[in-house]
Amino acid sequence: MGTVFNALKGISSMATRQLLAELVADWHAQGGEPVAIESVGGVDAARRVHGGEAFDVVFLASGAIAGLEAAGRVLAGSRVDLMCSSTAVAVLAGAAAPDISSEEAVRAAVLAASGIGYSTGPSGVALQALFARWGIAEQIRSRLVQARPGVPVASLVANGEAALGFQQLSELLHVPGITVVGTLPQAIAIDTVFSAGVAAASARADAARRLLAFMAAPGAAMAKRRQGMEPV
Repeated sequence: MGTVFNALKGISSMATRQLLAELVADWHAQGGEPVAIESVGGVDAARRVHGGEAFDVVFLASGAIAGLEAAGRVLAGSRVDLMCSSTAVAVLAGAAAPDISSEEAVRAAVLAASGIGYSTGPSGVALQALFARWGIAEQIRSRLVQARPGVPVASLVANGEAALGFQQLSELLHVPGITVVGTLPQAIAIDTVFSAGVAAASARADAARRLLAFMAAPGAAMAKRRQGMEPV
């Protein structure tokens, strides 16, 4: 979202970029204050907020928001949980879809893949822990391909760098050149709750709170589901 004069200034991870654009458009349609949200890699977003860059509102994984709150960069008590995104599996468009119906099937698909794409975000961290628990981390290390911050895992799959891609469903939807096989089975589900908080340095905390209340309200549920997320 481009910069708007006198707009509430926000920063988010890429995972929520499309959803936030839709919610902000709805907010504006109902007469809400102008909002401009910059979407970057989650690690970079947290670093910038920790570094003191001026924002009014921050949208990140719940753990990152909690860390910013503990560090005094997000106002205590302002955190709002907004949506949950499940991790899904993608393959190149036209490629045979692997069986991902069970933990054993996913493990077999990973072992058979020529390249495994994952992110620097929460889903990528959890995926590496899963590989370690399965005892295959060293076996597949040379085939792991980590997307750079802000780069979608889908692009690694679309250009052939990875045969399997793992990332939040919201980041895989609507990307050309790939097929989303489905979300991980319940036994190994990797779900990320995305939250928001009012930046401690904001001079417009009341307006920021109104925006977050709007995004957390039941009326936002349909937009969240359209973007592959669930309300929380």
